[in-house]
Amino acid sequence: MSVAGLRKAAHETVAGLPREFWWLWTSTLVNRLGAFVATFMALYLTMERGYSASYAGLVAALHGLGGVVSSLGAGVMTDRLGRRPTMLIAQLSTAVSVAVLGFMVHPVAIAGVAFVVGMASNASRPAVQAMMADIVRPEDRVRAFSLNYWAINLGFAVSSAGAGFIAEYSYLAGFLGEAAMTLACAVLVFMKVPESRPEEVGAPAGAEAVKDDVRLGTVLRDGRFMGVVGLSFLVALIFQQGYVGLPVAMGADGLSSSDFGTAIAVNGVLIVVLQIPVTRFIQHRDPRRLLIISSVLAGYGFGLTAFAGSVGVYAMTVCVWTLAEVVNAPTQTGIVVQLSPARGRGRYQGMYSMSWSAAALVAPLMSGTVIDHYGADWLWGTCAVLGTAAALGYWLLMRKLPEPEKARVDGRLPVVPAPEPAAPAPPAAAAERA
Repeated sequence: MSVAGLRKAAHETVAGLPREFWWLWTSTLVNRLGAFVATFMALYLTMERGYSASYAGLVAALHGLGGVVSSLGAGVMTDRLGRRPTMLIAQLSTAVSVAVLGFMVHPVAIAGVAFVVGMASNASRPAVQAMMADIVRPEDRVRAFSLNYWAINLGFAVSSAGAGFIAEYSYLAGFLGEAAMTLACAVLVFMKVPESRPEEVGAPAGAEAVKDDVRLGTVLRDGRFMGVVGLSFLVALIFQQGYVGLPVAMGADGLSSSDFGTAIAVNGVLIVVLQIPVTRFIQHRDPRRLLIISSVLAGYGFGLTAFAGSVGVYAMTVCVWTLAEVVNAPTQTGIVVQLSPARGRGRYQGMYSMSWSAAALVAPLMSGTVIDHYGADWLWGTCAVLGTAAALGYWLLMRKLPEPEKARVDGRLPVVPAPEPAAPAPPAAAAERA
């Protein structure tokens, strides 16, 4: 592609998104650039503090449990308090708890604070996703979610490399550095990101505005959405094996930790390189088909790991399931928004986020049990089965998914009603309702 073609593609990728989105995107990037704890917690506990691998696993599980607990509560806060206050509370809490964790030495204290860090660090997700859905036009949402996911991975890739050098100097500096970056993220949100929560959903002239009547019970009774949450959990279980089952399997094949680092680095590099061009390709295609294809790619991408025995072959399998991840992440988030009432986006996003937090909690137990009792090949076969089941589930659930322009005026991609001839709505007001 020529330079002019690349310039045009880049412009089309970023054009049309509101300024508020880019401040939110920047806050995500700043937050991920400071990531340290999630990357080096296990090494910190085993090498710096001298605790066992089992204890490190327990702390990781408690960190994941904190995310599960906070997902629903943060979703409710997002709808009741607002997107911006929820993000600020979550980020300030994360900054304080991460700094405190760096000074903890007693095993009970470390485990307890790690649980709090897990709660705080995951609490901003429903608010961020709900705000993006609020401020971005429906036709641009897949592109916006993709750009945000790209920022997450770019920041994580840079922070992982930098954290390695920081850890050689001082693990405490890493904890304090993450706290400082998270605090900077909170300041950015406070200064530049306005509240976006819809106070009421647009209604035809003369009709009473629909108030916030969405409760967690409403979410739980939404059969199609809960089906999507369950399928998201299955897909997340598969992707989590890249960080819990894959290193164990590579170690069993006599490969070193640096070999695993080389293989898994392919994941981050490909996401940074492919996320934007792939999104340009998929953003106007049928999301149902994309979810089916990505589920199959994820399942059988990990299934191919059963035939790997060298770093090169392991890296090739990583390429397959990374492509699935690039397609699945923005598409699935877009489907969640499409199925979510505007006045209940926080609760819906909280339930969706919980599926990933729960997978992060269950995946280590799943991989350990299967590998110990049956061997790694059975784990990869299980991933293939889960991917097939998820693809079939998406096919069944999405067969009658309404098109955006046919969605009901209840907050799910609301259709702006035609103005009365005698009192035409100005363009700004129409845009606000949309």
